[in-house]
Parts: sequence; structure tokens; C-alpha cells
Amino acid sequence: MAYLSLFFSAFISATLLPSSSELVMTAMIASGDNLLWLLWLSATVGNVLGSCVNYWLGTQVMRFKDRKWFPVSQNSIDKAEQQFNKYGIYSLLFAWLPIVGDPLTVVGGIFRVKFSIFLLLVTLGKGARYLAVLAFAVGLEKLF
Repeated sequence: MAYLSLFFSAFISATLLPSSSELVMTAMIASGDNLLWLLWLSATVGNVLGSCVNYWLGTQVMRFKDRKWFPVSQNSIDKAEQQFNKYGIYSLLFAWLPIVGDPLTVVGGIFRVKFSIFLLLVTLGKGARYLAVLAFAVGLEKLF
């Protein structure tokens, strides 16, 4: 049940809703009752799936760009595309970053990044982030 709780915390953290799966994970590590690799896997899979929801939302949002209530102007969309093209798809490796990471995954969907590449880059970045959380919580020498 603990792994499922971490999974959902990580899933919610990856969407545009606020949450802190790192704190949940650290508390679970501190309890000493959980397998570290399962904590890492639960958090990584949950967070990546949450990013996939953002990607899907990004693929759908542009259907509404011509509506009066649409909150983003065409000029802002063009600027976002220019920035995304400037830094490239490899910016998705930073989807784990606070504040900018979740919108990056939406932008990946808006600009139709090939899903397999999106999934690979986001998984690498988020998996590395949770590995760093584990290493910080237990100490690098105990992790390997």
C-alpha cells in the first residue's frame, strides 16, 4: 500500500497540481520498512505517467486556440515554440524541475514531440531525480 501511495503522490506531482512526492518518498525511506528499488520504481513510474497526461493535454489544447476564452495568445504560442525549438527536445530531460518542468511536458504535447522520444527523455530525467532523492536520503555509499 505504501508503494501505491507514493505512486499516486508522484503522479499528482507531475501534473499541474501541486504535490511533493519527494517528501513522501523521503519519509518512506526514513521508516526503513520499504525496498528502495520499489520506492524508486513507484515514484518514477507515477511521475512519468503524470507527465504523459500533461503530454496528452498538450496534444488536445490547440483545438481551442481560436476560442475567445482561450487563455494564451497566438503570439505567446509562437514565442513558446521558438524557445522550445531553440533548446530542443532535450529540454524534456529537465521535466523534473519545479515550476518549469510540468509546463515543459505540456509543450512537448503541443508541439507533437514523437511520443517514444518524449517518454525516453522524461523517464531518464525523472528516474535520475528520484535516484538523487534516494542517494540524498540514505547516503550515496549505502545506495550502491
